[in-house]
Order: sequence, then structure tokens, then C-alpha cells
Amino acid sequence: MSEGDKRLRLLTLNCWGLKYVAKHRTQRIAAIASALAKSDYDIVALQELWVFADYEHVRASVASRLPYSKFFYSGALGAGLVIFSRFPILAATVHPYSLNGTPIDVLAGDWFVGKAAASVLVSHPILGQVQVFNTHLFAKGGDEGPDHHKAHRLVNAWEFAKLARQAAEVGRYVIAAGDFNSVPTAPPMNIIRDHASLRDAWVDSHPSPRSPSTSGLPSPSEAIHTYGVTADSPLNFYSAGKPLEPNARKFQGKRLDYVFYRQPNSPPASNRTPHLRCIDSKVVFTDPVPGFNFSYSDHFGLDTTFEISLPGADVTNPDETYIPAPAEPRDPSFVLTSVPNPNPAPPPTLSSDLITSTLQSLTARYRFAQSQAHLHLSVFAICLVLLLVIIIGSAWLPRAWINPIFMILTVFLAWLSTTMLYIGFVYGRWELNALTNIIEELEIYRSSLETHSRSS
Repeated sequence: MSEGDKRLRLLTLNCWGLKYVAKHRTQRIAAIASALAKSDYDIVALQELWVFADYEHVRASVASRLPYSKFFYSGALGAGLVIFSRFPILAATVHPYSLNGTPIDVLAGDWFVGKAAASVLVSHPILGQVQVFNTHLFAKGGDEGPDHHKAHRLVNAWEFAKLARQAAEVGRYVIAAGDFNSVPTAPPMNIIRDHASLRDAWVDSHPSPRSPSTSGLPSPSEAIHTYGVTADSPLNFYSAGKPLEPNARKFQGKRLDYVFYRQPNSPPASNRTPHLRCIDSKVVFTDPVPGFNFSYSDHFGLDTTFEISLPGADVTNPDETYIPAPAEPRDPSFVLTSVPNPNPAPPPTLSSDLITSTLQSLTARYRFAQSQAHLHLSVFAICLVLLLVIIIGSAWLPRAWINPIFMILTVFLAWLSTTMLYIGFVYGRWELNALTNIIEELEIYRSSLETHSRSS
């Protein structure tokens, strides 16, 4: 254990590494790997690194500094999530979100890649067990579209918040990074911050800036340094000139990439548990790739530095600190609840208004999903009728040259009917059941809050 362990530096970056689709992928991934090899990050969380050969290239480049890594698998095409660590990895897990778009939306691709919350449990020399999350939430719909477009991302946010909260409740420090596809004021971000009691590293390390409406439209460079813009910036080669939503125009882009963190829950944490505090956060990878005119990715990266301290004690001395979830428990009879905590923190809660607005979005999506399922099943029924007509009518075809046309039409209708049956029934029921689970969870949660409020 050294003085250097009192600082922890992390990077999150969406690499835009889609094979055959992302432009200049090979050159960009090589440049990212080269930059990381020269850096002194302790943890790196990458998104959209789907090609395993790209992961192997980055892993080989950073191995001397970040010897531990995990490439996560999810869906049909992979989660695209990778975590590199200077600290030993004790465990790893991936939680595919229950809703990730629809299989019929091939161009969006969220359903095929299986958006997920990936995490590793690392052994930190001072903090003990630290659970590091890396995620990429559902993309389609934006923040200003209809409610039913926002629902899948709200489901992602609720599931992610539960995972982070559970990790803290067993005594672990939590660091969560990734591309959340939501601006800071959007409901998914409120759910994540409030329910999991996560702190936003950017907000903690930057004084509250004035709103662009009162200070005038910032320059693209000012927007990056003041508001933490990581996506859709005019300074990014791949998003320059892109049409933006009103909110994005006001901020010269969007802050979609975040680093969150929190202490272990109290209890089991005590007044001798070290504090994790963000002391610096900055947007990086904003310059073009050396030797080229294009950017490292269609997103910028976020570089965050944490300080580990404990007033009145030497945080590097195990005898002066209490770690609620040590990587290697010192005492076989160790019991989490045996350590007194004079100031237990109240459990975080969501506001009633946020729960209500979330339920409205989920209910709107439920109705939309029902109507879409009925539409797809109606198309399935029509295809069956047409197939019967073709099969019966083929006996009276006047000319032989029509046979190939009817054969092609038959194959097409058979494919379409099968697809509509799958989308309308199998996926339709899947989505409705997943939405029902989340709606009922939130209703139970709201009811418990109301009961607690009345009893208080």
C-alpha cells in the first residue's frame, strides 16, 4: 500500500467500434489503444468495442499498466462493454436489460447487441471491494420525443439503479461509468442518482455554471469545459453539422457520458470508513487522431480523478480504518453489523412526481406495445389468407411463366407471416411482461413510500 493508492483515476469512452459501419474504425481503435498505453489510468471503461480483435489490440497495448480486463458478452452481437483495471478482478457479471428495443428495428440494433450493465469487483489496496459498473443504455428516442420512446431507457435506468444500490448495501464502494444516452435533467438520470444515491463526478468537481439562457450561447469549446459535453459537439468530426434537438443546440451538444460514485451504505460503513471523493473531472479525446483529420470517436471521453481520505487518520494504515467489504477479511468472525455507526444515512428515495412520470411513460409504452402486437398479428393473419388463396388458385394458373412469380410471392408471404407471428406474439408478450414487472415494482415502491410517510 502506497501514497499513490490514495488517488484513483478512471476513463470512460464510447469507442464507436461497429464493424463495417463505424468510419475509420481500425485507425481510431489503434489511436485509442496508443493513447491509453501512454496514460496512467487505474480503470478504463469502454463502450461499443464490439470486435474482439479490437479488444485484444487494446488489451495488449495497456497490459503493462492495466493487466486485468474483462470483455463482456450479451445478446447476439455482444454488449460492446469492456473494463480494464490496474487492480485484481475478483469477480465479474453482466446484467442484460430486460428491454432493449425491438428485433424488427434492425437499423437501431439495440435488441441484437443486448444492452447491459456490466460490472467487475476489484480489490483495491485501501478501499477493499470496489464494484465498477460499465453500461450503455438504450439509445433510440432521445429526451424530447413521445413517452413511449423513452420507456425502454427508463427500464434500463431502474434496473441499473437497483444493481448499484445493492452493491453499496453489502458494503462495497461503487463507481459507475458509461454512455447513458440521457442528458443530466432527464428522468433516467434522476432515477439513477436518486434511487442508488449516486454522486455525479462532473457536478461534484465543477461549480454550478450559469444556464446558457442567461449567459448567452457558449462556444463549442466552452460547452465542453463548462457543461461536460461529450456527444453531438460541433467540434467532433463525426457530429459536426448534425441537426440537434433544442436542448442540445442550447448547450452546443449533449452530456451523455457520466461517471457516478458512492460510499458503502451506512451501516455497514462506519465513521472509520475511508471517503471516496471526486476532485477532478474533464472531457478528453477532443483533439483529432494524430496524423488524421477525424476524431477518436463520435463521443468524447470523460477523465475522472478520485481522492481517498479519512480526516484524523492515516488512510493507508489498515489499523486506523474500517473497510466494510475487505477484499481479504482479516477476521474470520467478521460481522458487518457489529461496527457502530453514529450517523446512519437515510435510505435514498425517489420523489413521488418522478415515480408518477415514469409510470406514465411505461404505461404509454404498454399501450403502444399492445397496439403494435395487434398490428403484427393482423398482418400475420392476412398473410395466411393470401397464402391459402395462392395455394388454391395455383391450380388454375393460365400460363406456366407465372409460376416463378407465384413461387417468389409464396416464399415472401411465408417469411413475412413467420416474422409477424414472432414479433407480434413472442416478442409482444415478452415486452408486455417486462413492462408489467417494472410497473408493478414501481407501484409497490411508491406504496411503501406512502405507507412510511403516513407512519412517520
